[in-house]
Amino acid sequence: MKCKITRNAAKKIKEILAQEDTEGKMLRVFITHAHGDHAHYGLDLDTPGENDEIIHTDKEIDVILDKTQSLLDGVKIDYLYLPEEGFVITNPSKGNHGDH
Repeated sequence: MKCKITRNAAKKIKEILAQEDTEGKMLRVFITHAHGDHAHYGLDLDTPGENDEIIHTDKEIDVILDKTQSLLDGVKIDYLYLPEEGFVITNPSKGNHGDH
């Protein structure tokens, strides 16, 4: 499985992971709901379970993905400042380039 994190997102994620109450936790990308051939995604801090794969990214952030969910393979995590500040998770490898 693959996961891409942009520079903006990595900066924000590292700030979150540096907080005291996150010790032992990793970033998890999960599917909030799926329909048709694409999904909508969410982020959380979690520990890996038996169906999970830990993805080592080039931004030195480990990400937990459920290996039974094919729509998670290839997700891209970005952080945008405009038009609204926040994380945006898409999966360009599955044809999902943003919310509709």
